[in-house]
Amino acid sequence: MGRRNKPGASERGGLRSFYLVLALVAVVGIAALGYAVAGRGGGAVLEPVPVEGLNDPRTLVAKAEGIAMGDPSAPAKLLIFNDFQCPACANFAAQITPFLKAELVDAGKLQIVYHDFPLAQHRHAFIAARAARCAGEQGKYWEYYSVLFGQQGRWSARPRAPLSDFEDYAAQVGVDRDAFGACLRSERYADVVTANMQLGQQLGVDGTPALILNGRRIREWRGYSDLKRLIEAEAGN
Repeated sequence: MGRRNKPGASERGGLRSFYLVLALVAVVGIAALGYAVAGRGGGAVLEPVPVEGLNDPRTLVAKAEGIAMGDPSAPAKLLIFNDFQCPACANFAAQITPFLKAELVDAGKLQIVYHDFPLAQHRHAFIAARAARCAGEQGKYWEYYSVLFGQQGRWSARPRAPLSDFEDYAAQVGVDRDAFGACLRSERYADVVTANMQLGQQLGVDGTPALILNGRRIREWRGYSDLKRLIEAEAGN
């Protein structure tokens, strides 16, 4: 075999660059793995997660399970895409939802289905959506929904995820704090909330609260009276 020549300066520089890139890839890979383990292995999941199969419409609809209020056979169905950190959603919850329930849902004219749509600019909205679903495990979704919106100004201002606040609210509404905390500080419902977000995107949701009445997006309404009129028209009244 012939004698191998020593690499020149340019070749040595190229090798150094190659190994630097290789080392960088390894570091990034380890960091990504560490993030995945931290996010999936016991820490509270605060952001959307990868979910397989959501490109299939049937899988997406099944996974994006909404929270329903009212008779599923009601002639009018209102989908509401909701963000717990959205001030307009808090106003809707306080000023519109109680009247919808009292006058239309309880009368069998309307079913409301809430879907989560935490906006990117609201850093605690994703974990808040998960928290409400954790409370729903113990049959307290709507009670927790009311407290989250009622205390929105407090927890939404926290610099970090307000896990302790959310656990306090769970105790206030009669949810077992330990069971709730275990749910909150895990990845549970992260896939469901993520699927809700993707469903909203597929339906053209670009803000909250977004209303879809019997498959039609409702944009121009100026208060409860307008919304009630639209719903009653769909219900045949």
